[in-house]
Amino acid sequence: MIDFLLGGLSAIPALVFIAIIALLVIIIWSMKRHYSPKLKIECDSPIDELIPSLAGLTLSTAVAGNSVELHENGAFFDVLIERIAAAQKSVHFETFLWKDGVLGARLADALSERARAGVQVRVLLDATGSKGVGKATRQQLKDAGCKLVFFHEKKFRNIGVMNERDHRKLVVIDGREAFVGGHCIVDTWLGDAQDKQHYADLSVHLHGPIVHSIQSAFSENWGGQTGELFVGDDVFPPLAPAGDVLIHAAYAKPEGSAPAVKILHHTVLCLARKKIWIQNPYFIPEPEAIDAMGAAVKRGVDVRVMMPATSGSDNPMVQHAGHRNFEKLLRCGVRLFEYPHTLLHQKVMTVDGVWSAIGSSNFDDRSFDTNDEITLGIKDAALAQRLDAVFEKYAPLCKEIELEAWNKRGLWHKAKDNMFYMFNEVL
Repeated sequence: MIDFLLGGLSAIPALVFIAIIALLVIIIWSMKRHYSPKLKIECDSPIDELIPSLAGLTLSTAVAGNSVELHENGAFFDVLIERIAAAQKSVHFETFLWKDGVLGARLADALSERARAGVQVRVLLDATGSKGVGKATRQQLKDAGCKLVFFHEKKFRNIGVMNERDHRKLVVIDGREAFVGGHCIVDTWLGDAQDKQHYADLSVHLHGPIVHSIQSAFSENWGGQTGELFVGDDVFPPLAPAGDVLIHAAYAKPEGSAPAVKILHHTVLCLARKKIWIQNPYFIPEPEAIDAMGAAVKRGVDVRVMMPATSGSDNPMVQHAGHRNFEKLLRCGVRLFEYPHTLLHQKVMTVDGVWSAIGSSNFDDRSFDTNDEITLGIKDAALAQRLDAVFEKYAPLCKEIELEAWNKRGLWHKAKDNMFYMFNEVL
């Protein structure tokens, strides 16, 4: 293609043409990149006293009066589809990954049935992650009356934002209840993590005023893609207290500042005083996050990270990229656990036994700087204990990485770690 374009040009004009193209690429990159400052914070107050600060830093508001129910693995979909079937006014569904299969058919049928019943059904799918949605499924949803939209479709007008993906997984029903977590609409999310064909994951079911925040997150991308703004009690009804849990939602990604999910994750690393337990499928922390974990260990914090091993991951290249940081993390005193049996896809962090983060965000620079994500910050000791119990359930089946043995891994393993890390940085 380049030869064709340059075929009729002399050497000097050809070089000028190439220089112009390179300059345009740099300009587009500069316009679309997200500023990534080196974050730092100093504070001696315990995290459970700082929820308003965490919410404020992440352009959100902490709201009280909520209830939270945790759903694990494939059982989540039974609850989700049951609640969709009960919708009376609106269903708003947003996800990154949807592939045709048994689960996709169940969900498409549930959404279609509600739309035919007169419920306003809006479905927002990431164009890259959900390219596995076939024509028949798309047509089924549209014929039933669902509004189906794809985020950043591969069109010329989207060339500057093609790399930015909608990685959120959320559902809002009648504006009164919501689901947020890591579950994707693929058959491997069914079952109970019993083998490599069945993944592990966690999502939460929410009632109370926090549902308005989740609805706002959906509205942000829906309005951006369609121009449609929705109002009224069908989507933003008055919400009475439903429990005693304090929650805030981090999802904003302002231009000229670090995204909210990155600020949230880094801040809580710096605030922890007792323990930080992380469960995340794609763990490639930036240097400042590693330094923050090391500083936490020096304060006496028990820092542990659980992730899938290359044998359990759906993307072993990402795990190898993460391996490049293992030596530094281990020298900092961070304990690392790899689960070899299947993909642990939950994106969870607990701090000091009182605060939890759960949502769609991976612990890598793509989630923190590029993707559209949502993470909930939840002050609730009972939920933190349940999430820690999930960690403890999988831990005996993990291999804990030890520094001395790690440094003796083979040259080919080390080469892959460095190669895939560099590849990840380029992307």
